[in-house]
Amino acid sequence: MEPAEFAQRVLDWFDAHGRTQLPWQQNPTPYRVWVSEIMLQQTQVATVIPYYQRFMARFPDVAALACAELDEVLRLWAGLGYYARARHLHQAARRVCEQWGGVLPLESGALQALPGIGRSTAGAILALADGQRQPILDGNVKRLLARFAAVAGWPGQPRVLAVLWALADRYTPALRVAAYTQAMMDLGAQVCTPRRPLCAACPLRESCAAHHQGRVAELPAPRPRRELPVRMTRMLLLQAQPGWVLLEQRPPLGIWGGLWSLPECPLDVDIVAWCQTHLGLRVRLEAPWPVLRHGFSHFYLDITPVPAWVIGPVDQVMEGAARVWYNSRRRDERGVAAPVQRLLAALADTGPLLNTFMQE
Repeated sequence: MEPAEFAQRVLDWFDAHGRTQLPWQQNPTPYRVWVSEIMLQQTQVATVIPYYQRFMARFPDVAALACAELDEVLRLWAGLGYYARARHLHQAARRVCEQWGGVLPLESGALQALPGIGRSTAGAILALADGQRQPILDGNVKRLLARFAAVAGWPGQPRVLAVLWALADRYTPALRVAAYTQAMMDLGAQVCTPRRPLCAACPLRESCAAHHQGRVAELPAPRPRRELPVRMTRMLLLQAQPGWVLLEQRPPLGIWGGLWSLPECPLDVDIVAWCQTHLGLRVRLEAPWPVLRHGFSHFYLDITPVPAWVIGPVDQVMEGAARVWYNSRRRDERGVAAPVQRLLAALADTGPLLNTFMQE
């Protein structure tokens, strides 16, 4: 299929079936599109919408985001996952204010020099917000093009990725680029889905190589399988009084960087002695809760929650800004990772929620 016909079929489909009422499509400034594209990385639209709306209400422009503390940014991101995205967004906003006067640059190389922005994200910002002819290659578009041209191999391989970028560039039109870009993302998300694609509704099926070859289910090739390792930790639910639990702010990099979490005690040490040495607290332990498994993209984390009561005064742990006593029954506005939120909720509810957790 010639590029002009490919683009026209995609645009005709978009005019009839595409999404046009998404929050970031209303007043699509570069900043609004940028935030949406970062949130949409590895996250579904339905999940992103409420986070996006809250985020934009608090940070309506680059300057507002740049002036905020990272802790507040992470609080509004909590539950969305992949927290490096939020840290990079915050870092990039500050850099834009320092180098570009608070105005996002409309040039691909300059955008890609900012933290967290790659070629596809830069292309989406420029196409959707500025109408520039820039190809994109997010997960939905990779899948669609791999099937359309029967591109063998896992899209994460450099060789395969190069072929897909060439196809993306070939078919991107010079006119109605914003509509075409949104159409390709929508077509992949709504029709050319990972499982049970709706080929009968696809405007490209007549020329789709995978459809004609009966290979839709096998393309694109999946990531080579590997057994995910399992890491283990113990999280301490240290209460000074009912519902008041000790939280620590994690380092700015790494897993849950900058978020508030429960103190983690190494598996091979005595918890009581560790609390005395590292926290200056005398504690009385209760029975551990069942292991809670949390999945990351590259490993599983098995968390053993250990509740304990603090004996004696607790003022000394308040001296460092990285530790606070947190009321799990009246939650404040701190960024807390999803599994920690679940543990705090179970701790705050001694009734049905805790019983359900204990039975899992």
